[in-house]
Amino acid sequence: MANAVETVHVVISGRVQGVWFRGWTCEQARALGLSGWVRNRRDGTVEAVFSGRPDAVHRMIEHCHQGPPAARVDNVTRAPAADPGSAGFDALPTV
Repeated sequence: MANAVETVHVVISGRVQGVWFRGWTCEQARALGLSGWVRNRRDGTVEAVFSGRPDAVHRMIEHCHQGPPAARVDNVTRAPAADPGSAGFDALPTV
């Protein structure tokens, strides 16, 4: 299973906008070798798709429960998702 890939969609709620959550997520995901994206949503949440080795994806989800220093994470939901189909990890515009 060395080539196994897991892809998940997560939604993070709490005080997660205006605290550098997207930039922090990009740094963490890139350090773990994940591909995908992160963006703010107009409802005040942050959503992301993480794709890569299952252990790295799980570690990233654990990181999201904490967030950057100025964040306050209340909840992280996750669901299986389709592979984003691109290499790298990007911050996308707000939707």
